[in-house]
Amino acid sequence: MDNKRNIILFVVLSALMLLGWEAFSRWYFPQPQRPAVEQSTQASSSAAEDEKLRHSRTNREGGLHNAADIAAERKDLATDLAAPVRVKIDAPKIAGSINPVGARIDDLTLNRYRVDLDKSSDPVRLFSPAGTPAEYFSQFGFVLDGELATSGDTPWQTSGGPLAPGKPVTLSWNNGKGQQLSIKFSVDDHYMITAEQTVSNTGAAPVVVQPYALIKRTSKTASGDSWNVHSGPIGAFDEAVTYGPDYDDLAESGSDRPTGRPDWMGFTDIYWLSALVAQNGQKADAQFRSLGGELFQADLNYQPVTVPAGKAFTRTTRLFAGAKESDVLGAYQDAGIPNFSRAIDWGWFEILEKPILWLLKHLFALVGNFGVAIMLLTVVIRGLMFPIAQKQFASMAAMRAIQPKMKALQERYKDDKQKQQQEVMALYKAEGVNPLAGCLPLLLQIPIFFALYKVLILSLDMRHQPFALWIKDLSAPDPVHFLNLFGLLDFTPEGFLAIGPLALLLGFTMYLQFKLNPAQMDPVQQQMFMFMPWIMMFVMAPFATGLLLYWCTSNLLTIAQQAYLYSRHPQLKAQAEKDKSDQERAKARDKKG
Repeated sequence: MDNKRNIILFVVLSALMLLGWEAFSRWYFPQPQRPAVEQSTQASSSAAEDEKLRHSRTNREGGLHNAADIAAERKDLATDLAAPVRVKIDAPKIAGSINPVGARIDDLTLNRYRVDLDKSSDPVRLFSPAGTPAEYFSQFGFVLDGELATSGDTPWQTSGGPLAPGKPVTLSWNNGKGQQLSIKFSVDDHYMITAEQTVSNTGAAPVVVQPYALIKRTSKTASGDSWNVHSGPIGAFDEAVTYGPDYDDLAESGSDRPTGRPDWMGFTDIYWLSALVAQNGQKADAQFRSLGGELFQADLNYQPVTVPAGKAFTRTTRLFAGAKESDVLGAYQDAGIPNFSRAIDWGWFEILEKPILWLLKHLFALVGNFGVAIMLLTVVIRGLMFPIAQKQFASMAAMRAIQPKMKALQERYKDDKQKQQQEVMALYKAEGVNPLAGCLPLLLQIPIFFALYKVLILSLDMRHQPFALWIKDLSAPDPVHFLNLFGLLDFTPEGFLAIGPLALLLGFTMYLQFKLNPAQMDPVQQQMFMFMPWIMMFVMAPFATGLLLYWCTSNLLTIAQQAYLYSRHPQLKAQAEKDKSDQERAKARDKKG
């Protein structure tokens, strides 16, 4: 009766976990595009309902998801970007324009990345002008004598353009009080724009100068923040990287002032980053603020400096606005930006993840297919772990061999637990068996396989990469599902019910793994192990196909490894078969009883 009750409890808890996972997957994973009519209906819902659904609209990509917002954004861009005063940005990896009204970089797209799989689709837009649904921009200005001297309405004069490597653009403005202000923008071959903010004091008296820079954005376009990958405010302060707060926490607190000298700060998505890099060695104040209405701002304010009459003063701030390409971030770090490569949220196992990513990229360059590269990487990792697995099986075999002696000792000293423990330890020593030897190899494998999993989550290289047949994007969930007959029926299953071929293969290979393992003496545990593969099938279904491909490949290699090692240790297989027959006889006795 207790066993039946435990099994029922396990099934109920599993169902609750699946329902909870459904809510989580709606929030974190990309959702299928809904018909425009349905989205338009949703757009007309109340403000309270929109707020409730805010996080369900975020995913790994970020960007707008509401049809009304998308239409409004397209209309606003057509109007705002048509202004003739704008200065074009024409760099190898970024394009867009600078708005001289306010000295704002508010129009920026990424040349190498497209919104959709279609190569003719629009490039990914990072920055959008103020007032648009996807508002996201950087602004530069000055405070003079404690008062705001330039703002979002200041009409700067321009010279030069378009902004390109080796071709700077200068914005200038005379405040009419004896100070000539200028901002000289330059851009490199990647994603870094440098702003040299200069004040020339032509007045008769000294002036106190405080340059500032800011990044303002809406969280409507943010990618999903999760327990293992941060999306939101980020920065390095006294060379220590801070991941947080997230947008919800910042909206609740109103502001956050990180401690320490700011090295760089801004906002991160899973794939994209905007960050202000402070001039090296200069004191500055940093603050993240919630402005309400899902708007947030990162402020970088330099310490005031007194500029005598007839003198000039310059502060240099850099703006990174682009894709989180690990090689590019690493190059900037090597050039002097502290911990810039950690704008990628590597987590605890960074020391393992970077070599794994390096190997994955080289395998991709070798074979030309990212899915095949994932499979080869899994083979390499499993190959490196094979000696550890051999030791684990050898330990299991040794433990199995002394089981009869252990049972005899336990029976002999069943009334004296202390003596029993002493005799068991003496047996271990006499037989040369370490009971922890089977656990240690498993513990060593955990950080390596978690690091591989994290690399596949973070890898921008996997975005929009095809594999074979129906898999056109390894960074997205499986697009075909059994419940709609692989797309023949006109509906898309929701959440964990969207079981595709890879998810089913995952469940089946996990089931085979458990079948190869020695049977559990506890029948309840055995039943739980039989349920677990199919629960994992539902849980993993919304994950990116690249992750599922890794898990399926790993499972198949594990099955082959187990079969080989059982052939090397036949006593384990014999013991497993004996345990299974013992369990069947026990079940038969229970039924007769």
